[in-house]
Amino acid sequence: MKLMTLNTHSLVEPDCEEKLKLFAEVIKEEKPDILALQEVSQTAGVVSLSEIDPPNFTRCEGFHVAVRSDNYAERLARLLENSGEKYYWSWVSAKLGYEKYDEGIAIFSRKPICEAKDCLISESGDYSNWKTRRALGIRTEGSSDWFYTVHMGWWKDQEEPFDRQWKRLEEFVRKNSGGGNCWLLGDFNSQDTVRDEGYDLVCASGWNDTYILAEKKDSGFTVEEEIDGWRDGDPGCDESQRRKRLDYIFCSEKKNILTSDVICNGKDHPVVSDHYGVRITTA
Repeated sequence: MKLMTLNTHSLVEPDCEEKLKLFAEVIKEEKPDILALQEVSQTAGVVSLSEIDPPNFTRCEGFHVAVRSDNYAERLARLLENSGEKYYWSWVSAKLGYEKYDEGIAIFSRKPICEAKDCLISESGDYSNWKTRRALGIRTEGSSDWFYTVHMGWWKDQEEPFDRQWKRLEEFVRKNSGGGNCWLLGDFNSQDTVRDEGYDLVCASGWNDTYILAEKKDSGFTVEEEIDGWRDGDPGCDESQRRKRLDYIFCSEKKNILTSDVICNGKDHPVVSDHYGVRITTA
């Protein structure tokens, strides 16, 4: 099985159109079984596609925002479909980002999606609050595993600290797993080199870092430049190390992980975001 995750930066990213097409080519070549995406946006107020959900899309129950014509995930799914790669997908918007984007998270699967659930993990559920966070999980046909795409806040954020978001996320995931293995893929906004913060909390909670489990791995760094949320004065900022590992794939059970690699870093596929992606393969 091959799993991938990327914080896409989507519509905020310079040259977004070209990078979306490049990313579609990456997915076409890699053919991941599961693809988790964060910062997946559409322009708020742009006309919705229709009252009918897009092809191969699974809607979560409860809170939702209509999929609009420039939705990054929908356009990626369409590019893949047009190139002969069919993916099933789900997307949920968490907040209004940059005062003009419906910003959320998405997850893609090569197998049909049987269930899709999302949960509010931030204390605030105010859609206009840029710190509002949700997580989105799916279970696919023929599997008891759950796959969640996650975008966490920062440890030192006084309004929305990482530890409270983590508590809500883990409680939801454990409650809804049905006894199956769970995978958490995404941008955790937490450095593995900083002790007694987010990364250590996740590991101490019994989750396994697939990078550590991997038989073969690279440097693991997914950010090499200054990015939003990690600039001087930002709540997560620790610029003592320019290169950071902020993006992870965790599993609730210890699995045989063959490889863990950074992708879309200019060496292994083109750079398409301010984050690099993570790709793992399992036995």
